[in-house]
Amino acid sequence: MKTIVVASQKGGSGKTTLAAHLAVTIERGGGGPAVLFDLDPQATLSGWWNQRQAETPACAAAASLTALPDKLAELAEAGFAWAVIDTPPAIGATNRLAIAVADLVVIPTRASPHDLNALGSTLEIVHAESKPFVFVLNSAKPGTAIATQAAALLSEHGPVCPALIGDRVMYASSMSDGRSIAELDPTGKGATELDELFEFVKSRFPEFKKVKVKQYA
Repeated sequence: MKTIVVASQKGGSGKTTLAAHLAVTIERGGGGPAVLFDLDPQATLSGWWNQRQAETPACAAAASLTALPDKLAELAEAGFAWAVIDTPPAIGATNRLAIAVADLVVIPTRASPHDLNALGSTLEIVHAESKPFVFVLNSAKPGTAIATQAAALLSEHGPVCPALIGDRVMYASSMSDGRSIAELDPTGKGATELDELFEFVKSRFPEFKKVKVKQYA
């Protein structure tokens, strides 16, 4: 089972929305079964999942934070292919333990100076745990100067997903009733960019064939 941890100390980075949509995209693309973990005390991801009518992805909880590795091993044995873990917007024990069990850390950020400057603490933990990671520009406007500059700046510190996650009202709409943007508009640009995000995530694992991801200008 591949464990993806979505982490950022900056609130408002779209971390929970990205975690939910990534898990749904995995299922829609035939990569499941996928399971979500909500480690954020705000429990926004759990609230979203509790409103879902679809049976997938699953949502699990460890009896305690220290039991997380054992719970992940149990779910892997049960046949789950992917685990997606949402973390609090803070740097503390929860994030450190979550990153420690990650196979890949996904770090979402908006293309603003404040958001980019806030990445340092998250990167320190990732580097301390020697974990592979990727940046994802979230709530971005493809083709704008600020998005292009942010991607270039991030690339100096690590790999950047070439598929930007757009600033779309439908993300908020989907999170309000337990759905994903692809379930609201299966053929829309939002669904396409999420498919490309998952292909990029898969490409970070050597056992998957390399995939081509559309480059956004």
